[in-house]
Amino acid sequence: MDIAFVAVSALTLACIYALLALGVSIVFSSLGLVNMAHGLTFAVAGYGAWLASQHVGESAWIVLGAGVLTGAAVGTLICAIAFIPLHDKPNFVVRSLVATLALSLLGSQGLLWLFGPNAKSLPALFGTANVEWAGLSLPPDKLGSTACALVLMGLTLAWMTRSRSGLAIRAMMQNPEGAALVGIGIRSTALGVMAMTGALAGLAAVLLSQTYFVSPFAGTTPLVKGLIVALCGGLGSVPGALIAAAIVGLVEALTGALIGGQYVLMTQFGFIIAVLLVRPRGIGGLLDHTRE
Repeated sequence: MDIAFVAVSALTLACIYALLALGVSIVFSSLGLVNMAHGLTFAVAGYGAWLASQHVGESAWIVLGAGVLTGAAVGTLICAIAFIPLHDKPNFVVRSLVATLALSLLGSQGLLWLFGPNAKSLPALFGTANVEWAGLSLPPDKLGSTACALVLMGLTLAWMTRSRSGLAIRAMMQNPEGAALVGIGIRSTALGVMAMTGALAGLAAVLLSQTYFVSPFAGTTPLVKGLIVALCGGLGSVPGALIAAAIVGLVEALTGALIGGQYVLMTQFGFIIAVLLVRPRGIGGLLDHTRE
């Protein structure tokens, strides 16, 4: 087993899963919305990046920017359809869950109709030559994906802790009723939340598409992985999601290297079951609180 390759793979997967889990956790903790259309955002952003690479240019900045902007636009659209009309209605959690699931199914069929079943590939954004460092040969796609994910996560967390709009989101995460009483607009904040988490999903789509392909149902597995990580970390806990992403990425990398990729989902679900049996609140300790 190549320990360096496993370590780099685990770090890359952890960063990408953290992008997805952050989106799920932030949306749930601030808006009370379980966004089942998060996978659709991932798939549409992949196609947005592919169209940009075909018609604008294959520069890494163009492809990454197209994926992020497409993801933000889709997140805003989901908010306009599934959150704003429903957030003040009875049984909002169930209604919004059904609405986002319906959007996901309709959107996937729309992508299938527009682009067909054949998968699309994105250009190699970070080069093809391995990087030699300290006697190790490191693949450029994984190094580039890790760096991009870390930079965007850092910018997101800095924005949430230092900007006025980010502080409004954190206020809604801690006390939605109190935030509304002090004048924080629920709808405007929700648009910002969904745009930001959509942008995170868009970046994850481009980075994962360096290894996998863009297809109409490409967001299904990432959605499952994002939910796994978010639940394991404690639904609504940002630090818990980051810790869980690191552990799940390591589990996947070790499973693929030791016993084969076909067992990855089995080991990941086994891991989350074990975590929730030992710590029902999740690693971040918010699962029971949000359920109440």
